[in-house]
Order: sequence, then structure tokens, then C-alpha cells
Amino acid sequence: MAIICFYIWNNMDRLTAMQVFVSVVDEGSQIAAAERLSLSRPVVSRYLAELEEWMGARLMHRTTRRLSLTAAGEALLPHCRQVLEQINDMKAAISTADDQPRGLLRITVSTSFGQSHLAAAIAEYVRRYPAVQVDMLLVDHAVNLVEERIDLAVRISKELDPNLIARRLSVCRSVICAAPSYLKEKGIPQRPEQLSALNCLTHAHYGKSIWYLEDKKNGTTGVAVSGNISANDATSLLQAALAGSGIAQLPTFLAAPYLRAGTLQRVLPDYEPQQLTFYGVYVSRKHMPPTLRTMLDFLAEKFDGEPEWDRMH
Repeated sequence: MAIICFYIWNNMDRLTAMQVFVSVVDEGSQIAAAERLSLSRPVVSRYLAELEEWMGARLMHRTTRRLSLTAAGEALLPHCRQVLEQINDMKAAISTADDQPRGLLRITVSTSFGQSHLAAAIAEYVRRYPAVQVDMLLVDHAVNLVEERIDLAVRISKELDPNLIARRLSVCRSVICAAPSYLKEKGIPQRPEQLSALNCLTHAHYGKSIWYLEDKKNGTTGVAVSGNISANDATSLLQAALAGSGIAQLPTFLAAPYLRAGTLQRVLPDYEPQQLTFYGVYVSRKHMPPTLRTMLDFLAEKFDGEPEWDRMH
């Protein structure tokens, strides 16, 4: 039987011919079998003829009123049923295994979002799917997913590599803010251009020298900024702002609790920094493993719409 299965898997037309043969027997006619299998009547006849040629024997007596099996057909029928059942069992076994997320999933994310929100989300995910292990790579630059063997990158961006596949997860808003002590000493800016005269804490990879602010009346305004502290990690800028070092443009997923507590104060509330987007980025849709598919679905469900930190802000 193993030899037969191997041979059939290398001859898919013969497998289909067996399915046609069994269906014709079960349905009682070629027309009914054709409807069940969504095939044309001539195609059904061709498959039966090919099966007979392969077996070297006539399998059915064909008349206008009824079909009946020959002795060879009677002998072959149970073997065909057995082979088809074995193949269905094989498909079911693979499907069952694939439907259960398990194994290692490697994820990369920025340090700030990974520590503030994604780590807790992943902990919730692995409680739901305990057979999955997650490796988190927290870096503040885009890594090569293939070279680093990364399954999923959570990126905050406006533009993405066109060679990668991206799924939108959520919106990423930012806020201009500072510690009350700094604003008391230096004054609260009333217009975007006044930022140029203040110590602005800048991100090395985003808004290093220009902050783009939007308002309903004037559209987008670009403001030249500079300061004595720059970092490639938003959490470091948050700490510098809390220490009273200057004004920072911070993502609301970091700043929201400090704004609520009053340890940071929003400035220029009528001007919004340009919005970015959280994306789940991966290499290929082909043969997507259940771990990746379920993680993407989970993160999209958790962070989609109005993010929790913005609802609380």
C-alpha cells in the first residue's frame, strides 16, 4: 500500500481518476458524479478510461440505463476507497498540526514600543498559545529580516520597503511636550517657529533637525529644531524631558501616562506632529506559518482602531 500511495502522489491524475471512479459508483451515474465533483461529463468519462488503461482491465459495464461493476471493478473499489481515506487522513493530520500555532517566532521591534507595550501583548499571546515561543529583538534601526531570520517586524513608519509585505496594525501619534519645570523657566511656546529658540530633544532617525506640525488652518509647517541631546531611542528622550532638559516630540504610547500625571505638559496643542503607522512587516505570504498568522491577527485586534494609550490620553 505504501508503494501505491507513493506512486499515486506522483501521478495526481490517477488519484483524481480514483476519486471519479468511487463517485460514479456511489452516485450511480457519470452525470451525478460529474455534478458532485464539478466536472464535465466528458472529463469524467476520460478519467474512467484512463483508470481502466492504467489497471489493464475493464472496470464497469456501461449501458444507457445503469452502470455495474465488472469483477475487476469489484476488486479495485475497496482499494481505491482505502487509498482515498488514507490521503484524507494525511491531509487532516497536516491541517490539524498547521492549525495549532507552535514553535519559535522571532520578532523585532523598537526598544521603546517593545518595552512599553509589545512585551505585555506578547505575554498575553503566549498565554493563549502556550506552544509558541517568542524571541524579541529590540533594536532602533531596521534590520534585514532574511539575514536575521526574523519572522515579523513591528515598524513605525510612513514608507516601507516595497519588497516586504506589510499589514497595518494601528496609528502612531506624537505630542510636543516638556516638563513643567522647563516651561516655567523658558516659557511656553505659542507658535511653532518659537521652538527654534528652545532646546529641543531630537530623535536621531526621525525629526533630527525639522519637526513637521499640522493644523487645520495652515496645513503642514516645517520647523527647524536643535538641542544638546539627541538619541536613537524615544525612551531616552522621554527621560531627558522628564528631567527638565528641553522640549521633546514623543509618541503618545510613551508620553500618555506622564501627561495624565502632570509630569509632562503638552505644548502647542493646536498643532499635531505628523502621524505615522504601526505595521506588521514580513517577507512572504506563501506558506505563512500559523504562528505568524495568529500573531498578526492578535496584534491587529489588540491595537487597531483608537489605541488604548490615546483613549486614555
